[in-house]
Amino acid sequence: MAVAAAAVSNTTITAPVQNAAPRRILLIAPHGSYRTAPFLAAAKTRGIDVLIASEAKHSLVSAYAQGLHLNLDDPQASLQTILREAQRQPFAAVLGCDDASTELAALAASELGLPHNPTTAVRLARRKDLARERLTKAGVPVPRHWRLDLTRPLAAQIEDIRFPCVLKPVALSASRGVIRADNFDELTHAAARIQVLLARAGLHDAEERETILVEEFIPGFEVAVEGLLTHGQLDILTIFDKPDPLNGPYFEETYYITPSRLDSLTQQALRVTISAACAAYGLREGPIHAECRINEQGIWILEVAARTIGGLCGRLLRFGTGSSLEELVLLHALGERPELNSEVGGAGVLMIPIPQAGILRRVEGVSAAEKVPYIEEVIIDVREGYELVPLPEGASYLGFIFARAPSAAQAEAALRAAHACLQVVVMPLWKGECEQEGRLRHPA
Repeated sequence: MAVAAAAVSNTTITAPVQNAAPRRILLIAPHGSYRTAPFLAAAKTRGIDVLIASEAKHSLVSAYAQGLHLNLDDPQASLQTILREAQRQPFAAVLGCDDASTELAALAASELGLPHNPTTAVRLARRKDLARERLTKAGVPVPRHWRLDLTRPLAAQIEDIRFPCVLKPVALSASRGVIRADNFDELTHAAARIQVLLARAGLHDAEERETILVEEFIPGFEVAVEGLLTHGQLDILTIFDKPDPLNGPYFEETYYITPSRLDSLTQQALRVTISAACAAYGLREGPIHAECRINEQGIWILEVAARTIGGLCGRLLRFGTGSSLEELVLLHALGERPELNSEVGGAGVLMIPIPQAGILRRVEGVSAAEKVPYIEEVIIDVREGYELVPLPEGASYLGFIFARAPSAAQAEAALRAAHACLQVVVMPLWKGECEQEGRLRHPA
């Protein structure tokens, strides 16, 4: 399918049925989540009462410390805590802001009789291997794929695998642990590296610690899509182009640009394919974040998650709608229909990649980057003195750069110019630490 210049058409969000409950929402959020602060800011803007539920009882962040305290490792106990709080003061909706919390949110909303996704659907959306199996059965285009059981010898499991391929942990996000392999030696090395990562990732499900998804590498142009489901009907909020080729060996997210320059027929095909994936999972309510590859064979689903996009990227929804993604999600959960403001031009974000492992000394050139025409903000999230861990083991970015310009192409150019201004000064780890990290991160 051709990639051509075209603006995203203004989207109307279907309004859910108005709920009689008060404008109070429970947001289940693991401590330290990128998404918590944007949700709280959106709630303040819209006058919505949001209660944070997390395991961070002793957090220095007041929203966590003063919120509802859960043991996320014990879903049934957490559910009872939520039900008691709802009995004391009702909720209009329960949302999970990360993969780790969406299943509990669906379970709690079900028990409270609130709009929700089936828990089985949320689990499918979170587990890459189960998702592939379901989409294959439903006839939704996905790469050919295999499962590796790390408790068994690999030799007998990899004979039929085609190259190039991509190895993925089944329950991690943000491209963590995703590695391309072009031959059997690279596959074996990548599997060993992911096995070490999984052992250290804090996963409580044994199957998730011991399983790797392997799938054929699909070449093509990649996009991310944000949408909202209402009674199973998908409204697309925006399509983000990813202009840099994502060919591996690691798959770090960098530039997101909107509006998409895909032609209108391709954008409509995206909506149809993603809708089919949501239906195959059984997803019916709330936000979805999809990742797709587009080539001459059509549209391929890489992911459809039952949550919003990660990081601070939801800010980009202000372009073309007038509201942040978090505002739209909160209002949708309340059954309130926001008024969308159309806008001309383009916008984008760069998730600043971590250039190398080590200790961050400083980031130079931030002021120069901020002075680049069309740059709105440069945010450095990592503090000086903290360790930097790049992909595939890393799970965060150095920061974000936001741009708004008369066109999508100019926004992209501004982001690239601003990024070129930055000089990241990194101090190597001490020798003993480096040797230890080398053994752990690059197993033989």
